[in-house]
Amino acid sequence: MHTIKTSLPALLAMSLLAGCASPGNSEPNPQDPWEGFNRNVYTFNDTLDRYALKPVAQGYDYVTPELVQDGVGNFFSNLGEVRTMLNSVLQWKWANAGVSTGRLLLNSTVGIGGLFDPATELGWSVDKEDFGQTLAVWGTGQGPYLMLPLLGPSTVRDTAGLPVDMYSNPTTYIEEDKVRYGLKALDLVDTRAGFLEQEKLIQGDRYSFIRDAYLQRRDFEINDGKLGDDPFASDSFDDTDLDGAFAPEDDSQ
Repeated sequence: MHTIKTSLPALLAMSLLAGCASPGNSEPNPQDPWEGFNRNVYTFNDTLDRYALKPVAQGYDYVTPELVQDGVGNFFSNLGEVRTMLNSVLQWKWANAGVSTGRLLLNSTVGIGGLFDPATELGWSVDKEDFGQTLAVWGTGQGPYLMLPLLGPSTVRDTAGLPVDMYSNPTTYIEEDKVRYGLKALDLVDTRAGFLEQEKLIQGDRYSFIRDAYLQRRDFEINDGKLGDDPFASDSFDDTDLDGAFAPEDDSQ
């Protein structure tokens, strides 16, 4: 299986690191006051995924060699460095911005347009950043959990950051519609294919499991891996599990 991106332009980010979350619980979550609405949206998304996106992703995963999948993931991850550079600067994280810039330049040239990832082979790792994280650093509250139609798990703060993230994606500026939408579709299918194995680890109530996994992941990213108290963690779940699951990947939303 090819390397999975942390950046999720996926139709359903529902499976994101679900295997690293504690089993879903049925008790009300104070971060999810709109649970009734969110569950209805989740049902819509899950149905669309089950009958449309997932079968396409399974076919893609079956016929596409792993080397090619790795190249596709590397390509879109490399494009994501633009977003990381911008938000690192906005958060005053100059070292992270510098490494991200170096990764983009090296992978775009030596890595043949980002299809290969020589930067990671050299040990150039970077914390992925987006505008939702930037808003958090600026002091904006998270707001309630929100399940978005087609886009999946979010919060009010992360939803507010989506327009900036969209305009920091280089594919947005491709004038040819067929090329632009084709690349977005390929990114979507490739990302979804990366979650085919992980989603098998979801336990209990899928909605709660996915919500808790998303909120844990966002808290980890916003705090650059410095975890505070985890309201969802069980006694058998320790931080060493997260260190491996959330460490900056070797580079795919």
